[in-house]
Amino acid sequence: MDESDLTARAQQGDGAAWEHVVRQHQDAVFRLAYLLLGDADEAEDVAQETFIRAFDALDRFDLSRPLRPWLLRIATNLAHNRRRAIGRYLAAARRMFQAAPESAPGIEGQSARRWESQILWQAVRRLSVADQQVIYLRYFLDQSEAEMASTLNIASGTVKSRLHRAINRLRAVVEREFPGLREVRDV
Repeated sequence: MDESDLTARAQQGDGAAWEHVVRQHQDAVFRLAYLLLGDADEAEDVAQETFIRAFDALDRFDLSRPLRPWLLRIATNLAHNRRRAIGRYLAAARRMFQAAPESAPGIEGQSARRWESQILWQAVRRLSVADQQVIYLRYFLDQSEAEMASTLNIASGTVKSRLHRAINRLRAVVEREFPGLREVRDV
């Protein structure tokens, strides 16, 4: 049974079909939320909320379209809303504890590969949310340009230019702020 059949059955109230659909997409939805939020607990909340909202709106979903971009769009919107709320909270917390020193992340004892991943993650996090999103969709979820266009609700031609600009910005961030990562890659 393909995804469209499962989704149609879920639209008719088949809970088992909906559970199967959720299992198929829950990792991608969680990872996107984690990328956008940088917190596993927040990402888990967004992922759960995504599937609740999707189920509530399932009767309006067009079965001729792929489901994943629709789910990722819902997750993106929820993560953006949550990020704005978190930003307001953090700004208030910073004002309260301005004199408190920030703790540096400890990387001692970690393997070189893990260190590299953390640094690259930090570099990606320096990008705008829009840039992070296109990089995630392309390189973490391996989506095609057409799938990305559907997920982002933009024209296919725009996807290519956004991805190109995001990669150039990531390279600039790595060269400027994380030259050690580039040296590791050049070896």
